[in-house]
Amino acid sequence: MKKYILTGMIALMGTALFTSCGPSERKETADDEFTYEVDRFEDISVLKYRLPAFDQLTAGEKEFIYYLSEAALCGRDILWDQNFKYNLLIRKTIEAIIDTYGGDRESDEYRAFITYAKRVFFANGIHHHYSNDKFVPGFSEDYFAQLVSGSDVARLPLAGDQTVDELTSFLTPILFDPVLYAKKVDQTEGTDMITSSANNFYEGVTQAEVEEYYASIADPSDPRPVSWGLNSKVTKIDGKVTEIPWKSGGMYGPAIERIVLWLEKARDAALSETQKEELGLLIDYYRTADLGTWDDYNVMWAGNTGLSVDYINGFIETYGDPMGMKATWEAVVQYKDTEASKRTALITENAQWFEDHSPVDPQYRKEKVTGVAASVINVAMLGGDCYPASPLGINLPNSNWIRAEAGSKSVTLANITDAKDIVARGSGFMEEFAFDRAEIDRAVTYGSLSDALHTDMHECIGHASGKLAPGTDPNALKNYASPLEEMRADLFALYFMMDPKMAEIGLVPSDEPAKAQYDNYIRNGFLTQIVRIQPGKDIEQAHMRCRSAIAHWVYEKGKAENVIEVVKRDGKTFVRVNDYEKLRGLFGEMLKEVQRIKSEGDFAAGKEMIENYGVKIDQELHAEILARYAKLNLAPYSGFVNPMMITITDRNGRVKDVQIEYCSDYLGQMMEYGKKYSFLQAW
Repeated sequence: MKKYILTGMIALMGTALFTSCGPSERKETADDEFTYEVDRFEDISVLKYRLPAFDQLTAGEKEFIYYLSEAALCGRDILWDQNFKYNLLIRKTIEAIIDTYGGDRESDEYRAFITYAKRVFFANGIHHHYSNDKFVPGFSEDYFAQLVSGSDVARLPLAGDQTVDELTSFLTPILFDPVLYAKKVDQTEGTDMITSSANNFYEGVTQAEVEEYYASIADPSDPRPVSWGLNSKVTKIDGKVTEIPWKSGGMYGPAIERIVLWLEKARDAALSETQKEELGLLIDYYRTADLGTWDDYNVMWAGNTGLSVDYINGFIETYGDPMGMKATWEAVVQYKDTEASKRTALITENAQWFEDHSPVDPQYRKEKVTGVAASVINVAMLGGDCYPASPLGINLPNSNWIRAEAGSKSVTLANITDAKDIVARGSGFMEEFAFDRAEIDRAVTYGSLSDALHTDMHECIGHASGKLAPGTDPNALKNYASPLEEMRADLFALYFMMDPKMAEIGLVPSDEPAKAQYDNYIRNGFLTQIVRIQPGKDIEQAHMRCRSAIAHWVYEKGKAENVIEVVKRDGKTFVRVNDYEKLRGLFGEMLKEVQRIKSEGDFAAGKEMIENYGVKIDQELHAEILARYAKLNLAPYSGFVNPMMITITDRNGRVKDVQIEYCSDYLGQMMEYGKKYSFLQAW
């Protein structure tokens, strides 16, 4: 969640005039001829993703996609500011240096600066997109001062009468002091999670004050509660805790107004009256910040299924808030992969069967699974918190009561997954970390299918399963809500992957794909995902805490029967699943407990499960895994550049076709986006 949508392009008589982000590929090519990786730096690999069969879409579908894609790019500044209040100032300074610095651009320090800039661009700020730790520049404070002073003063983001030296002095401790603003999100047990986190959701308030404020306005007995705090910053005005809403005419107004401009064009080009009406509600929400309107929009959006083109746009996911309330801005534009969606259709057609046979307590199952709509899609554009690092699957909306009454939509991002899979082939990763040849062969034969099924079931029925007990506060699990919800969805998928029902409805040929997924999940949760963590650090990210907690919990619970074995061989650590059926049973036991925790809002039990199994890392094992991984010369994180959309218009300016170019210049796309899609002030 990459590069280029070009705005303001002029086209006459079918000839488009456009600029390019660098080397690009225009024609459709086979996978073995298409160069997916466009850049590599530090722990990041930047890829392209293809838009298969885009040229087969109708002119109306392409026009609709184009307008939605522009809206997806116009909110970029919002995410940067949400991540940290000085990110825009830092980014605009970096952009000015790259564009105008007159000194030596071949020195080691300048190359270190460019690497730092690429990391900041990738993370949408100065904190790592996954670990949340602040980046450490690979160049000196003196060199930073040299870069700023050697750049065009007219391009630097100076405030009023501020001098270049004053700008440098202000930014230097922010960039170089390892203690200052050290973590974007800090959920360390015992800390004030708000005052210790560097994100820009709160200012001048404590965790206790925020909790007291929302407790005073939320009604836990409301069966249809709005998502309190989703779209606002909390601060103090005249000593009173106050919300500042994100809306047109308010905070983030200039960017939101550009989003609205393109959404209005999309509404006029919508492919159905229902889609036109739902976009109207989304526009109203952006103008008013009314969370009731947001719910009305999500009810209509969730019920509008079977579309050839769809989108996600708004303040949606709360992973970036330690309190699990404030949502970062994100956008995805997508079109349906009709053939691959037959798989998700089979899953959703049987959603009630899966719910009825779930191992959770019957009182916490849904009597009627409502409106589970799932499809496999191809991404046409990524924006906000989905760019450059993209998810593989998405299930929305997040409101529990909307999911129960109106249903939800789940999508698996086929072209994103395909790009990652193709690049991973032949990397040597499996040979290094899999226990034996049989495990490798199973992964080669069934890995792609098992990964796709796990993602589909996680999103389609995992997140859509279960219900809260009457009177349970949906925010009761606080900072543990996100990893527990991911655990619930993962466990639901893992448990049912080995059920005979899967073969009965034609999703798998045997239980071998489930075994491949069990191997992979335990290996990843136990060993390989920790290559993303720096030595001495705990696991912070919600999805990683989820996988670690599941792997370590089932290992401990199955120890007496040796269900999972930790094996040392030639100085290397491996994990081996000895009994897949018993492991499936353990997944079911854990799912039952996680659903109970969520249904009852049992904060103490949720905290114990995450802290005991999902956070800490064995440091000796960590050092070993990092050393083994380093020899493979792989990047543990990947993200994407967006394609460029070239519009062909008629004499009246109406879009009659959209052509695709694939950008091969990551830094070029970032710089171009900084010029075309920056609407918020640095100060």
